[in-house]
Amino acid sequence: MEIQRNGSKASGKGPAEYFTGTVRVDMLFDAPQPARVVGASVTFKPGARTAWHTHPLGQTLVVTAGCGRVQRWGGPIEEIRPGDVVWFAPGEKHWHGAAPTTAMTHMAIQERLDGKTVDWMEKVSDEQYAG
Repeated sequence: MEIQRNGSKASGKGPAEYFTGTVRVDMLFDAPQPARVVGASVTFKPGARTAWHTHPLGQTLVVTAGCGRVQRWGGPIEEIRPGDVVWFAPGEKHWHGAAPTTAMTHMAIQERLDGKTVDWMEKVSDEQYAG
């Protein structure tokens, strides 16, 4: 058994190459091999969002605070709120982030495949974000 105490890991800033706006990433867990699961709490300030991306084994988001947006490639923008759980299938191109005027926090859970959890792509334009 291993207990990781709250506050034992420093918060990090979402890298500008993968995020638009102000984003804070708090790593929650990174299970040792042979387990593959990785989880983080991610907080987006109003208007902040990820770039388009995919996950080789899919991704689950659990919204814990605020109001956000998600979109898969070719689909409509969907509003998400606390308690909502979002599943993106393996290889499904998507983005997620805060609503224009409200911050949003979610837990992001994904698994590693050959050492990789995400494939980053182009940024979401302001026009795409606005819908």
